[in-house]
Amino acid sequence: MAVGDLWIDGAPATVEDLTHQALVNYGAYTSFAVSSGAVRGLDRHLARLSHAGHTMFGAAVPEAEVQGRVRQALGERSDAFVRVSLFSRDISPRAPTHEGRPSVMVSVFPPVAPLGEAPLRLQPLTYSRETPDLKHVATMGLIRARRQARLSGFDDALFVDPEGRISEGSLWNIGFVRGGTVVWPKAPMLEGVAQALIRAHLEDVGLKQETRVVRLDDLAGFEGAFITNSATPACGVAAIGDYAFSVNAQAIAKVADAWSRARPQPL
Repeated sequence: MAVGDLWIDGAPATVEDLTHQALVNYGAYTSFAVSSGAVRGLDRHLARLSHAGHTMFGAAVPEAEVQGRVRQALGERSDAFVRVSLFSRDISPRAPTHEGRPSVMVSVFPPVAPLGEAPLRLQPLTYSRETPDLKHVATMGLIRARRQARLSGFDDALFVDPEGRISEGSLWNIGFVRGGTVVWPKAPMLEGVAQALIRAHLEDVGLKQETRVVRLDDLAGFEGAFITNSATPACGVAAIGDYAFSVNAQAIAKVADAWSRARPQPL
């Protein structure tokens, strides 16, 4: 029995293939929007998978092969949202030591909408991502935090580590705006591809940037904040906890412009 829009090592996934995925929570992934057959930051997504392959499995899948798997899964589609996952059937809780090139699973979805169009209200929660340099599949803590925020009347969760440092959100990075400068929080976190693309082009749109520790007590020193990920170039933040921002629409538009200056790379 095949499962549509899921491919494993170049073949349609079967229920038997997915049994391991359902039972063993060990793997890594990256996800991105495909527009007209191209991806902004494709090289960075491929590098993320290569790093995860070496770190988690002892071997990486060649980048050209990953691209080929994505093209195969897309077929005739030129616009989609794609998730590329790495896993190994030879790794399980009882047998965790296997080393070798992982399998590649490609999931294809219709294009997704940004996380928010209206400015978001964020609930600060104490949480630190496990092994933050890896985009891994152990997402229980992220989902739990986002669920808690939504049930508390917020749009999403903002993570604050045990030392009080703001880091990132459930599915995104955050930046703060002060004058003509974007301030990125300094703390252990997953550095996003969209964030990296923005950083590479902020100077082109007339904005400066710096990276430093940001705590909740520092919020009054900023004019605004925004979130960013592969589906959301820049969305304003209306409030963090009880602190309300007056959203700096002009600065956020410049941030989105910086993201758009990263040239899409053909698959």
